[in-house]
Amino acid sequence: MHYQKRRRKPVAEINVVPYIDVMLVLLIIFMVTAPLVTQGVKVDLPQAQAEPLDDESKSPMIASINANGEYFLSTGNGEDGKEPMTPTDLAVVVAAQLQIDPEIPVIVKADRKIEYSYVVELMVLLQRAGAPSVGLMTEPKE
Repeated sequence: MHYQKRRRKPVAEINVVPYIDVMLVLLIIFMVTAPLVTQGVKVDLPQAQAEPLDDESKSPMIASINANGEYFLSTGNGEDGKEPMTPTDLAVVVAAQLQIDPEIPVIVKADRKIEYSYVVELMVLLQRAGAPSVGLMTEPKE
């Protein structure tokens, strides 16, 4: 009696069910954490060393915060910004100026002793008023 041995072909299948489970868990994690990551103030950071504004450019609106947390606004049309303003008044004036001239630069000038949260609040206020980008004013190193 001759017994013939059958050869079985190797099965080249991969069980993908565990991988699908892992992918679904990762998808849920990313869906939950994505809204938390995107909160913040959008700021255009310079790609090179900071340089002063050109003399030919339009005179900017300068939103200032002093050490006491008071807001001031200096526009290019002769308003000095010596009187403190409420955040609502500042936003209204900035929005009105940007309606007249949307290309006018907006710059934040903050006292170095002020808390960072005041600067962020001012930047959010300017963003809501319609400023497409906001610059930060600094003093050159001595």
